Amino acid sequence: MDLRNIAIIAHVDHGKTTLVDELLKQSGVYRAGQATTERAMDSNDLERERGITILAKATSVEWKGSRINIVDTPGHADFGGEVERILSMVDGVCLLVDAAEGPMPQTKFVTAKALALGLRPIVVLNKVDKPAAEPDRALNEVFDLFANLGADDDQLDFPVLYASGINGWCDTDLDGPRENMEALFDLVLSHVPAPKQIAQKDEPFTMLATTLSADPFLGRLLTGRVETGTLKVGETLKALSRKGDKLEQFRVTRIQAFRGLSPQPIDEAIAGDIVTIAGMTKATVADTLCAVTVDVPLPAQPIDPPTISVTFGINDSPLAGKDGSKVQSRVIRERLMKEAESNVAIKIEDTPGGEAFIVSGRGELQMGVLIENMRREGFELSISRPQVIFRTVDGVRMEPIEEATIDVDDEYTGAVIEKLTGPRMGELVEMKPAGVGKTRIIAYVPSRGLIGYHGEFLTDTRGSGVLNRVFHDWAPYKGPIQGRRQGVLISMETGVSVAYSLWKLEDRGKMFIGPQEQLYTGMIIGEHSRDNDLEVNPLKGKKLTNVRASGTDEAVRLTPPVIMSLEQAIAYIDTDELVEVTPKSIRLRKRFLDPHERKRAAKTAS
Repeated sequence: MDLRNIAIIAHVDHGKTTLVDELLKQSGVYRAGQATTERAMDSNDLERERGITILAKATSVEWKGSRINIVDTPGHADFGGEVERILSMVDGVCLLVDAAEGPMPQTKFVTAKALALGLRPIVVLNKVDKPAAEPDRALNEVFDLFANLGADDDQLDFPVLYASGINGWCDTDLDGPRENMEALFDLVLSHVPAPKQIAQKDEPFTMLATTLSADPFLGRLLTGRVETGTLKVGETLKALSRKGDKLEQFRVTRIQAFRGLSPQPIDEAIAGDIVTIAGMTKATVADTLCAVTVDVPLPAQPIDPPTISVTFGINDSPLAGKDGSKVQSRVIRERLMKEAESNVAIKIEDTPGGEAFIVSGRGELQMGVLIENMRREGFELSISRPQVIFRTVDGVRMEPIEEATIDVDDEYTGAVIEKLTGPRMGELVEMKPAGVGKTRIIAYVPSRGLIGYHGEFLTDTRGSGVLNRVFHDWAPYKGPIQGRRQGVLISMETGVSVAYSLWKLEDRGKMFIGPQEQLYTGMIIGEHSRDNDLEVNPLKGKKLTNVRASGTDEAVRLTPPVIMSLEQAIAYIDTDELVEVTPKSIRLRKRFLDPHERKRAAKTAS
């Protein structure tokens, strides 16, 4: 059977997963009358809740006697490590661009990787039926983007399709029949070359592992594309590391291939196909699985280095161990090591005390997803403020710079530019109109300046702004950047909060907690309206006497508290604060709960 391997790449929310849904429906994966699910590829709970793809996943469809393996990829730059690995498994990419937004930062990041590997793109302009769509402008911007990224003549001569993923049609012309996806299927068959690997099917077996997963019955599963040879169940393979060291020798217990929505067991894997192999115990991502006679490993794609680090520690607050079951540092370490194995964009380091671990990754969202997964598994953690990773080149201290692309209403552009270029030391690159009443701002901002900025940005733009960021380059250190300007309200007592005292404290700032919540000394209960920290007593009740009051008592009317999500809490805290994460709650606290210890630490720091 004729084979094609293709990845679908695009920016966040440009419609990758929805398009794959339609391709599955129209290729006959579902039986007549079978229930279809929306966003079928987003399989885990977090992906479904947030509406984003986190893990890259493969599926396959049959069309006119050919098999097309399709890989759905995440759109967020934080999960870019997934995309970088995946691209080595495919022979072509389908670049999806929103006809209203045009190419966005993440489009640029992924496309650069795909063009560097020599893949020939198919450009699909999606959502052309939206009222704000400008397909011609979007197409010109895509062409400019390709030219800027150094595409060769073959890559610049890309075919274009117009589509609406949600309505299930894709045509070669903007005014086409708008009936089905046939044009895209036919184009994949004609434009994407068959895998070169098929010619090498008589050589000894080799395969580069690109993703790792686990199954409770089958054990470790490694997915990748077969580079040379064929493989049958029961054969013996060995695993080689990137350097060529032998890791283990094992018997293949199962081979699975992607057929429709679920992986199906197959008897034989042939060169060019994307398959999953079970039976190994040590081999991991970027290792080579090969026949016993082979001694040279396959070259693995280098992955961009992490840019931020967060310290994961044990939860040592007075309320520790009440919600979660996994609280020991040993258990936390095991879980983080397991994560680092399957996710190549994450690095784990131990700290000297052994009670905390430094986790480095691509961004706050990636960290937030990892912490959220751990909290659902029953872990309790204390999380520090994200720190940017510096590097030294020729004796100069370098820091990561991000390209921020911002779409805002015209009236808020001044406030956004002022914040980015002033205290956050950004550099304005471009500013242009982006449709009616909207402006697009592109700026190069140090990663340090963007940590914790998103909440402030939404306030400045009244929730209407869209901020996208992607790693740009390393640049010399730009000097200190001021963190949060407001101080916090700190509880000076341990107990249960009282509505009356919270009401009396409302003049002091905005609250993060409501009445009848469990508190402890040193816990952060709100934001102070000034720039210093203030210790307050949220447990104080009203003094009652046996003298009847002359008027009716004032009714206690509380302003609803500000409830932060996990990512907001991590971005909000300062260097001397931690986020306490348990399966049931997210609390903010000072690193040192005792006020005397806090003063001592502040003196030594200054």
